[in-house]
Amino acid sequence: MENIQDVPIDIQTSKLLDWLLDRRHCNLKWQSAVKVIREKINAAIQDMPENEEIKQLLSGSYIHYFHCLRIVEILKRTEASSKNIFGRYSSQRMKDWQEIVALYEADNVYLVEVASLLSRNISYEGPALRRQLAKAQQLQQELSRREVECQSSAADLRQRYYAACKQYGITGENVARELQALVKDLPAVLDEVGKDAAKLEKHIQLYTAFTNFVCEWSEPVLPMLTFAQKRGNTTFYEWRTGKVPTVVERPVVEDAPPATATEDTIDWGDFGKATDTQGFNSGITVEDGIDWGISLEPNSEDSGAGGIDWGDSEAAPAEFEIVDAGTDCPEGVARGEDALTILENSQSRSQFIDELMELEVFLTQRLSEMGEEGDVVAMSQFQLAPSIIQGQTCEHIREMLSEVQDLLGRLTSVRMQHLFMIQASPRYVERVSEVLRQKLKQADILVLKGTTMAEKRQEALKEQSRLEPRVDLLAGCTRELQKLIEADISKRYHNRPVNLMGVNI
Repeated sequence: MENIQDVPIDIQTSKLLDWLLDRRHCNLKWQSAVKVIREKINAAIQDMPENEEIKQLLSGSYIHYFHCLRIVEILKRTEASSKNIFGRYSSQRMKDWQEIVALYEADNVYLVEVASLLSRNISYEGPALRRQLAKAQQLQQELSRREVECQSSAADLRQRYYAACKQYGITGENVARELQALVKDLPAVLDEVGKDAAKLEKHIQLYTAFTNFVCEWSEPVLPMLTFAQKRGNTTFYEWRTGKVPTVVERPVVEDAPPATATEDTIDWGDFGKATDTQGFNSGITVEDGIDWGISLEPNSEDSGAGGIDWGDSEAAPAEFEIVDAGTDCPEGVARGEDALTILENSQSRSQFIDELMELEVFLTQRLSEMGEEGDVVAMSQFQLAPSIIQGQTCEHIREMLSEVQDLLGRLTSVRMQHLFMIQASPRYVERVSEVLRQKLKQADILVLKGTTMAEKRQEALKEQSRLEPRVDLLAGCTRELQKLIEADISKRYHNRPVNLMGVNI
């Protein structure tokens, strides 16, 4: 039979207080006794000798019965001079701490207090510190992730900014200035395209011959490309009239279009020598391309509306016309949109691009058909075709297609589209600049936000560094209390082994 002395006493730590009370090791009114003891301890620590070990005992930790025993042992050395012949100490310090120890030992108050302290460390203090520590660690991970995201997003925005600048063909140092400089170079770029259009002669001839052979088409095909192939990037006036202008008056590009018609933008014509225009204030607004047929009669008595001839006057008026850009200009004068080249003018440029696309589709389809013309039926269809059609090879058609696609790509690239919009509206430069600036501004904001995340992460790291020693200290104190309680209870049960279960910090 197993000896009872060797059977361990296992006590669940969460039930330790109930276990001590049920076995009458402690009194139910222990809390009021502890309150009195705590008051005496607070009074006693106000007058303590200069001792390093006592300072460590009293520094920040909860002073319990076993600390008091140690303080008494230290005072026996420091207060040895106050010991009389009867073995008693006359020192008030020693009397105070001996009284505190006696109060603790009455009804085993010390045992229930340290048991309560152990339960509190396990159930409340430990979990609370662990939660704070876990929160600090989790916060560091979250802030680190967000910091990386901010840095990545900022780099992505900057990359998108420089990619957009590359599409425009600028470096991005000064967006507005660089875009305006590109527009100044636009005419030269378009002239190069116009020169390269001269290479389309064979392409146009093939398309014309094929159209006439297949459809018996009598209308001219690709008129704009044919014109550009022969004359290059000439003025729109020359395309419209077929004549070379003697005077080219290119429109003045303004930063912002005028809100209303002014004398600076309206050509009032030549009134001859008549200068008597007293009372003339017609308040007429000018609309593009409309000739109102207005004439002035300075000396007319019936002109109550400021000398405007309504068609009733028999006197010979000095007629004038409101000349708008490109409309009713004098012979040989290219003005306004007429002064623009065919690739600068949006109307003729659209036609040029449309005809290039038409030619591209034809060559693509012809290349596909020639790859399938191996049968006898397909060959017989083109026996009567002109030599320019029969003499083509797939390689030659492929070269033609490549040249057309090259011209088309140069005119329809994203960069050229933006340049055409800038040329049409100077305010577009401001909008583009603002859109690009917003990308850089957002990138700067994200960099600043990432810096803030890094600072908060450092704060969370400091909090973790502050909490970890407290967790270690609490764990050490809890293990020490566990050993003291197990040893004390073991003495009460003839040194049977005692195990407090569930002690974990």
